[in-house]
Amino acid sequence: MTTITLSLPCTNPTFLSSSPKRFRINTQSSAQLSPISSSPFQTPSLPKTGVIVIGAGLAGLAAATHLNSHNIPFLLLEASDAVGGRVRTDIVDGFLLDRGFQIFITAYPEAQRLLNYQSLNLRKFYSGAKIFYDGQFHTVADPLRHFWDSAKSLTNPIGSPLDKLLMGTTRLRVLAKSDEEILTAQELPTIDLLKQLGFSHSIIARFFRPFFGGIFFDPNLETTSRLFDFIFKCLALGDNTLPANGISAIPEQLAARLPYGSILLNSKAVSVDLNTSEVRLQNGDVFKSELGVIMAVEEPAVAHLLSGRTALVPKKPARSTVCLYFSANRDQIPVADPVLFLNGSGMGIVNNMFFATNVAPSYGPPDKALVSVSLIGVFEGVSDDELVGRVTGELSDWFQEKMVGEWKHLRTYRISFAQPNQSPPTDLKKDPRLESGLYVCGDYLTSATFDGALVSGRRAAESLLKDRTLTPA
Repeated sequence: MTTITLSLPCTNPTFLSSSPKRFRINTQSSAQLSPISSSPFQTPSLPKTGVIVIGAGLAGLAAATHLNSHNIPFLLLEASDAVGGRVRTDIVDGFLLDRGFQIFITAYPEAQRLLNYQSLNLRKFYSGAKIFYDGQFHTVADPLRHFWDSAKSLTNPIGSPLDKLLMGTTRLRVLAKSDEEILTAQELPTIDLLKQLGFSHSIIARFFRPFFGGIFFDPNLETTSRLFDFIFKCLALGDNTLPANGISAIPEQLAARLPYGSILLNSKAVSVDLNTSEVRLQNGDVFKSELGVIMAVEEPAVAHLLSGRTALVPKKPARSTVCLYFSANRDQIPVADPVLFLNGSGMGIVNNMFFATNVAPSYGPPDKALVSVSLIGVFEGVSDDELVGRVTGELSDWFQEKMVGEWKHLRTYRISFAQPNQSPPTDLKKDPRLESGLYVCGDYLTSATFDGALVSGRRAAESLLKDRTLTPA
C-alpha cells in the first residue's frame, strides 16, 4: 500500500497559517469547498494514495476523475485557494466576474463525456455576432439557426456573397472530418488557410480577426489551422454558452465528484524528486507516491519543478489578454440580446465585448447589467486607469457617449498566460509520459481549449495506468 510522508514542523509557531488546508467537497453544493480544521501540532489524518496530481485546473481534475473511475487512490495538490486554474470566477459587488473572456462550447466532445450540462444550467449566446464597422453595427448570423438574420446580412459590408457561401462550404468541410483527422492534418497558419480557401480581405479583417483572434488571443491569426478547424466544427455542432453560476462552475462540478479529502488547496509544490517520486511543498511538507506523479501545471512550471531536467520549455511567447468589467443599470445598456460585439473597424484596442447579464442574468443583481470587454495582449506600461479611459472612449463611439459615461468600472484582469501559443509547427497529440512514473498534462499538450485540457488529463492518467498494468494495454 502506498504511503504518504508528511514532514510537520511542529515547533514552528507559524505552522497554522502556512500549512496546507485539507478540504472536503460538500456534496450538497458543488460550488463550495469546506475546510476541515486540524491541530497544528498533530499530523492530519491524510488518505494513503497511489498517485499525486499537481495542479487542480481542468487537466488535473480530469486526470483525478479518470483515476477515481478506476478506483486508484490519489491526492490532488493545488497551490491556490480554489480549483480551476485559469478557469475561475470572482464575486465582486454581487457580480460574477470570470477571469478573462471565456466561453464554453457545448459540442466539445470530451466535455460532453465528463460534464453534466443540465446542472451547469448553460445559458446561450446568439449564434452570430454584431460587428462594428464604418460607424455602425452589422450582423453576421448562423444561417441554420437564424435564417432571416443571415439572409438580411447577405449585402452588408462585412463580406461578399461569395464569402457567405464559403462559410457554408467550410462548415461542410470540417463536419466531414473526424476530430482525429482535424488535429493531425497538415497545418498552416489560420490566416493562410483563410486566404487559401478564397475568403476576401474584408471578411478576414472585419470578422475572422476579431472573432477567432478573440478566441485564440491572436489578432494576426497565426494559430494553427488544426485548431481553427476544430473550433469551427464545434461551433457548427454546438452553442456558445456561459454556466449560470460562472465559468468556475465547470471545474467545481468535477471537483465535487472526487472523494472526500482528496484535494488539498493552498498547497504549492516546489519540487519533484524523480528518483523517489516525492513532492515537496513550499512549507516543507513532503508527499510520497508509489504509482507516480502527474504534473498538471503550466508548461513553464514543469521545468521549474523538475529543476530544468526536461525539454518542456515554451519556445513561443504565450497568448495574453486583458479583460475589463463594468456595471450599469439595466436601462443604461443599448440591447437586451445575448450577442457578442466585435470590433471590425481595424482601429482601437477593444477586440470584443458583450453584456454578460444578457446571456446569463445570474451574472449580476436583478436591476444591474454586467459589461465585459476584452483586449488582446497585456498592455505593459499602460496603467489600469488609462486602459479604462481608452476603452470607455472607444465604446462611446459604438454606443451613446452619455450611456457609456454612466458605467462603473468594477475590475481589470491582466492575464499574461491566457493560452499557450499554438502557431505552427504544432503537435496536438504529445506523449504525456516524461518517464516511467512521471507524466504531464495541460492544454499545451493538446488543443488550447477547455476540451484539450480535459483530454490531456485523461491521457496522462491512462498512460500511468498502462505503465503500471492497472488497465488493459
